[in-house]
Amino acid sequence: MPDSTPAPVYLDHAATSPVRDEVLEAMLPFFGPRFGNPSSTHRWGREARVALDEARERVAGTLGARADEICFTSCGTEGDNMAVLGVWHARRLGGRNAVVASAIEHKAVLGAIHCAAREGAVERLVSANSDGVVDLDAAAESIRDDVAVCSVMWVNNETGVVQPMEGIAEVAKSAGAVFHTDAVQAFGKVDVNASRQPYDLLTVSGHKIGAPKGIGALFIRRGTKLEPLMHGGSQDRGRRPGTENVAFAVGLARAMELASSEREGESTRLRALRDALEAAILQRLPDAVIHGRAVERAAHVSNVSVPGAESEALLMGLDLQGIAASGGSACQSGSIGASHVLEAMGVAPEVARCAVRFSLGPLSTPDLVERTATALAAVAARARAVAGVMA
Repeated sequence: MPDSTPAPVYLDHAATSPVRDEVLEAMLPFFGPRFGNPSSTHRWGREARVALDEARERVAGTLGARADEICFTSCGTEGDNMAVLGVWHARRLGGRNAVVASAIEHKAVLGAIHCAAREGAVERLVSANSDGVVDLDAAAESIRDDVAVCSVMWVNNETGVVQPMEGIAEVAKSAGAVFHTDAVQAFGKVDVNASRQPYDLLTVSGHKIGAPKGIGALFIRRGTKLEPLMHGGSQDRGRRPGTENVAFAVGLARAMELASSEREGESTRLRALRDALEAAILQRLPDAVIHGRAVERAAHVSNVSVPGAESEALLMGLDLQGIAASGGSACQSGSIGASHVLEAMGVAPEVARCAVRFSLGPLSTPDLVERTATALAAVAARARAVAGVMA
């Protein structure tokens, strides 16, 4: 008998996306005949060096940057830590001992900020409003002439809300602070161009855009002082010692080129799907809350709370229906609780605990809309019934 099980629906692209065929094809030679170490001087090493240098040039091209401003990393978390701690270490003895971030940052940035504070830094977190937008006035109050580095993400990973990156960057520059933006959820979704945008450092991560897990990049504008977090080699101009991951750098370059060239068309496609999904959910669950809906959002993220149905029950129920979603940042999976992002937005705890993040991407097609909305309504009804019985 033919299998009547419906195809699974993957709505967790903000956590990770599949490796693109074009990316894998570009990488494969470097797992085989082109296996050399780019620091070696023989022909195998020279061949690897050429590939690495070309990958750096191509990544720089997608960011409107110069090749020497690109540092390959293992992931977005490493890039965020390099930016925050590297700059703070380089500037703290010059009278700039404070570090600033928004309260809605990814834990990669918040963790680095807290680490600096444990080492003696002055920590300041900037508030966001109820729509999830960082408050520019609060930023201006926090970013003073004692600030070494300020970090504010471009697109929030839990709500998709686009932050006023350029306005905050100007505030930081006027105070003499170095400005970093985590663009892990922004690259390929919004226009990113270092030649005409005011950030000093910018983080990207490969596995959000069709490259493998384990590769990312940090843009470091020329003249920005940054101390390395690791020591022991001269690779990457001494900023990140260690043998470079040539295959993954090549894959990142190809993925970033594809994401950049397809950005406008893909954003239009995903926005239509997201809006249709939200409309279908609200039709079935009129009391559902869509966080950040009133302000500009990147096209691929929808964060929905269903009051009375906690996140864990919703996610488990959806998974049993073959639908993958998340409770917020995938990096915090294993302990589903109220999101720190929603809490910082002032969302009531009983609503924040009922949030699900749907994130769209290359695997998303129009047929997911009705199926996902119908499944969510059914799962929410069961979760509410159980909660009512247990109350």
